[in-house]
Amino acid sequence: MSALIEAQGLTILRPGSHDTVLQDVDFRIDPQEIVTVVGPNGSGKSSLIRALLGHMPLAAGRVTRRAGLRIGYVPQRVQVDTTIPMTVRRFLSLPRRVPDEVAARVLTRTGVEGVEARQLTQLSGGQFQRVLLARALLHDPHLLVLDEPTQGLDQPGIVAFYQLIAEVRRQSGAAVLMVSHDLLVVMRASDRVICLNGHICCEGTPRHVSSAPEYRALFGAGSEGTLALYQHHHDHDHDAACLHPHDHAGAS
Repeated sequence: MSALIEAQGLTILRPGSHDTVLQDVDFRIDPQEIVTVVGPNGSGKSSLIRALLGHMPLAAGRVTRRAGLRIGYVPQRVQVDTTIPMTVRRFLSLPRRVPDEVAARVLTRTGVEGVEARQLTQLSGGQFQRVLLARALLHDPHLLVLDEPTQGLDQPGIVAFYQLIAEVRRQSGAAVLMVSHDLLVVMRASDRVICLNGHICCEGTPRHVSSAPEYRALFGAGSEGTLALYQHHHDHDHDAACLHPHDHAGAS
């Protein structure tokens, strides 16, 4: 099965310096796969996403995308100017207008049907995240990329959003690449977890990553049970590849 996106030997420097953000990362995501990237602050999670999307220069390595790949992107932060009126319907048509039936379809798919005439500033945090997801689904992407999509949501909202992501994958067949801090819930829908700390220090299914010494060293000894609560039906011994920090290797 050919990868949607594949990176080999990816090395990224901090802008304006010679400090390494990520070093010698190998990565791939296949069709219909859900991959979650976790790691402490400053570990290179968002830099990896930007590099895969072509938004960040590489110091070394290469990124290959499948020809004709369509990507839907939900960024980490979206600034809304509260002084400028902006309805949900208008927001969905930036920068190019989409037909009303397409807008209605994606809003229904993400559970916020009927909000077209609402101002963005009138939406709750959970509704706004679902509108952002709807916008990412407008052009039937092969891959959804979500960079910490649940910031600012309460715990029930976080759980509901990740359940929605799993449902969107089932309905659309799109692969999903997520960056998240929500260790208590995000693994529930993941096929594979990648733990970053300047390189890929551990990788595998949620169950195996939860027991890796490298993961527990980053997130605390009590974190082992966090992922184990959400064992995925794809958990198998051969799925895991837990690496020592000096190995500087990742998914193949």
